[in-house]
Amino acid sequence: MAILTTITQASRSVIRPAQALQLWHLLSLDAPSVATLWTWFVARTVSVTLPPATLPSMFLAVWMLYAADRLLDARQLFSDPMHTDDLEARHLFHHRHATAFLTALLTASVALATLLPRLFAEALRLDSILAALLFGWFLLIHARALPLSSAHRRLPKEIAVGIFFPAAIFIPTIARRPDLRLNLLPHALLFAAICSLNCLSIYAWEHSHPRSTAHWTTRLSTRHLSGLAVTVTLSGIALAAFSVARGTGLWPIAAACSISAISLLVLDVRCRRFATITLRATADLALLTPILLIPFLK
Repeated sequence: MAILTTITQASRSVIRPAQALQLWHLLSLDAPSVATLWTWFVARTVSVTLPPATLPSMFLAVWMLYAADRLLDARQLFSDPMHTDDLEARHLFHHRHATAFLTALLTASVALATLLPRLFAEALRLDSILAALLFGWFLLIHARALPLSSAHRRLPKEIAVGIFFPAAIFIPTIARRPDLRLNLLPHALLFAAICSLNCLSIYAWEHSHPRSTAHWTTRLSTRHLSGLAVTVTLSGIALAAFSVARGTGLWPIAAACSISAISLLVLDVRCRRFATITLRATADLALLTPILLIPFLK
């Protein structure tokens, strides 16, 4: 398959870090990596043991969602190959290797179906509710019947990701330990802010021209991106200090969020020094900060 040929050719030569980072992004492996790491990290921070199927099912589900989203975003190229104005490198890559991605999606769906029955029953119930809501939103943003002029009335991706992504990550732990809901809530909200900040930063970097077609919340937020990053950073530091003072042991989650916010702020300041695709991939790399906190876990 063409996509395997691309990877093989790259492996025959010395792959520079930037190239590996770009490939990680183009293959839609970035979001699943972040989701899987954070799912493990949250559970590990509170000493919750997850079923073995949790992490692979999380990786597969998130990869399928992002790969399908990019394929659907690029579907217009089948009828109008020259219409690439609103598409980025990730969309063009998925369209170019559509057959390979569709085959992989089918394979992943079969693998996910075998893993789901092995999840904790309460986690599966909550995930099912979340999946139904996500599916409805997914249909809405990709519905052909909706004109582009109505895009500003839809729930923007920057907000949707800030809702669905953290919910999926915290559900496995909450399902195991419902008594931790209140303690984990501020940390979940902080991580939601990081997810939205990540998406807003990417949107701002990819749309330097006037953003008149964007949702009003996106236009407002991207005008104050640095201020938002600083606010999230300070909020994370304050929450980490509060967690230490109370002895909850949850400070690594807040600390990881603060480091991610600082990283996104630095990227925003230096965004003109990077190619767009590298910048996009690095923004997701900035969310892998739990790796830095592993030595501090119990």
